[in-house]
This record gives sequence, structure tokens and C-alpha cells, in this order.
Amino acid sequence: MDNTDREILALLVEDGRMSFADIGRNIGISRASARDRVQKLMEDGLIEKFTIVVNPGHLDKSVSAFFDIQVGAQAIENIAVNLAEQKEVASLYIMGDMCSLHMHVLVKDMGALEAFTHTHLFGHPDIEKVHCKLLMSRIKQRRGGPRL
Repeated sequence: MDNTDREILALLVEDGRMSFADIGRNIGISRASARDRVQKLMEDGLIEKFTIVVNPGHLDKSVSAFFDIQVGAQAIENIAVNLAEQKEVASLYIMGDMCSLHMHVLVKDMGALEAFTHTHLFGHPDIEKVHCKLLMSRIKQRRGGPRL
């Protein structure tokens, strides 16, 4: 990957629908070269997919909660797989200590959040501790770029 590829990635992070012609104009290469480079970035796995960013507030998902969940190390994968299957879970990560999960949940209201926690977290024998923090306001949100 060279500087031209980095410039293409930066443009696509800002506008994933940017045309090859516009990419070329922005960085001084031909439309065909822009197309070839984007296709190569996709083939090489640098671009995983093109997607959209949806404002959850417009989808009747006004409560955004972040959970830190401590679990028994022997059960972390099973719990993670089960939680990842739930429609309320926006993102889920196994953390480096190998006994905790970090999870982002989007739900309609506090009643839905309470129902989610009672159904999927409370009383589970392998879940040792749960911390929940509610989002007050969104200052910056990752759009594209490296998937971490």
C-alpha cells in the first residue's frame, strides 16, 4: 500500500459512494486507475465492505448502553457467541484479559434495556460482574477507518 492507496482510503472513509472519477480528480489519477486500485484494496482485504452509518435515534433506538462484563474464562466464547446473536447488540469485543467482554447495546427505552439485561445477563452462572454505562451524548463516532 502506498500514499495513493492511503489517500483513496481516506476519501472512501468520508464518502463510501464516491465515484472512481471523483476519486481520481481528488488525488490526480485516472478514473480507471482509481477503479483498479479500489478493486485491489478489496481483493487484498484492506477494504472489507462498503456500508452506511445509520443514526439509531431515527430507528427508535434512543438508549445506547455500554457494558463491561466479567465472565469465567472457560465460558467467554460461548457467552460472546450468544450475546452477538442478539439484535440489540451493536458491537461486542473479547478484551485482552480473556475474561471480559465489552458490549454496546441499542434499545428503544429503559424498559427494553432492563428486559435485555434480565434475559441475557442476570442470573447467568458464568457472568461474574456487569458494569453498565449509558450514553449521554455522542461527541465523535468512528466512521470507517481501521476496524479495531
